Amino acid sequence: MATVLSVSGSPSASSRTARLLRHLDTRLAAQGHEVIPLDVRTIPAEALLGADFRHPAIVEATELFDRADGVVIGTPVYKAAYSGLLKSLLDLLPQYGLAGKTVLPLATGGTVAHVLAIDYALRPVLSSMGAAHIVQGWFTLDKDIAVGEDGTLTVAPGPAEGLAQVIDQFSDALGSRRALLAATG
Repeated sequence: MATVLSVSGSPSASSRTARLLRHLDTRLAAQGHEVIPLDVRTIPAEALLGADFRHPAIVEATELFDRADGVVIGTPVYKAAYSGLLKSLLDLLPQYGLAGKTVLPLATGGTVAHVLAIDYALRPVLSSMGAAHIVQGWFTLDKDIAVGEDGTLTVAPGPAEGLAQVIDQFSDALGSRRALLAATG
């Protein structure tokens, strides 16, 4: 199947966003995709904030984006936009760093007032970076994501169903795109 880069733009080590992505990674892996997780917070701050394009961590992240057939981008929403940490990485990728990629934008936040952040803040950036196909994104309220003492993640039934649908649509889009590329050589 496809190679999927699963990018968490959360600055927090105990982030619901990152945990949700890792939870969704298992569904994609079960569908036969190779999933590569990338937590932007693990990239050295001096490389991100200093715009050091030659830093080994930035070079490696750029290579991961280049290698991927599809990219899942997850971010917490702050002040009606995606995280500054995610922005700092996207700013360091090549102008068309998402060219030919299928992309799934996901966001988490504390209020439904942020639900349009995907469409008004994140989607235009992904589009400007040349994404071949941006599938329908999904916003999940923080209160709908529960983390057990053992670290297991549970998503409330309604949002869980919606997430499953967008993951399946993303997976289908990856398969369709690979089939089309194979047919056209």
